[in-house]
Amino acid sequence: MLTIIAAAGENNALGKDNGLVWHLPDDFKRFKKLTTGHHIIMGRKTFDSFPQPLPDRTHLVITRKDNFKKEGIVTLHSLERAIDFSKGDSQPFVIGGGEIYKMAMDVADKIELTRVHGTFEADTFFPEIDDIKWELVNEELHEKDDKHKYDFSYLTYLRRKK
Repeated sequence: MLTIIAAAGENNALGKDNGLVWHLPDDFKRFKKLTTGHHIIMGRKTFDSFPQPLPDRTHLVITRKDNFKKEGIVTLHSLERAIDFSKGDSQPFVIGGGEIYKMAMDVADKIELTRVHGTFEADTFFPEIDDIKWELVNEELHEKDDKHKYDFSYLTYLRRKK
């Protein structure tokens, strides 16, 4: 089951200048819990935003650059190859960025979206979720608190059967 995982504002903002525009510790914990032990598929710019590879995950980095090599990652040149490489994983995750999310929307089975309740200035955006293709199956609101500047909701979507 190919799963897209992302955090996006009400205006679908993902980030700016290759970084996040909010800090939600509970969302980071959820991301870690869901993705640990799995393949994580991302674009090169998303990988470059990490200080180092995330522990206990297989990093599949999609890039057009033929000479892009880093220790601890697998470099591939298309989303299709990344999906094929992760066949042995019961739930690989697409973790960004914006262009990779757009490509994955046509082939993913599930979306785990943290909807940050606010609008944000951004240069990278999550694609619109088409209600005809996707069904919201779970929603869990988290109100802002001393660790979280914004209200946010965990939303789980499943692809509708044709």
